[in-house]
Amino acid sequence: MKRGELEKRQGSKLTNQMRADGNAYGRAAAPELDRRAQRERDRAAGLVPFAVKLPQDLVRALQERAAQQGSGLNEITAELLNKALAK
Repeated sequence: MKRGELEKRQGSKLTNQMRADGNAYGRAAAPELDRRAQRERDRAAGLVPFAVKLPQDLVRALQERAAQQGSGLNEITAELLNKALAK
C-alpha cells in the first residue's frame, strides 16, 4: 500500500472514531454526568427509581406545575404523593 493511501485510511479511521464518540468535529465534548456516580448520589440521598405509566394529560399537568414552581418533575411528583398519602 502506498504511503498516501495509508495516510488516507488512518485519517478516515480517526474521523470514524470521533463520530462514534459523538464528537464529529474534534472539539472537546462537554463532560457528561457519570451515570454510576449519579446513581450513587441518588442512593445516598435515599432515592429509589420507581417507574410508572401515567396518562399523557396527567403528565402534561405535572410538567406544567413543575415549570410554574421552578422545580423538577421528581420533586413535584414526590410532593403530590406525600400530600395524597397524608390524607
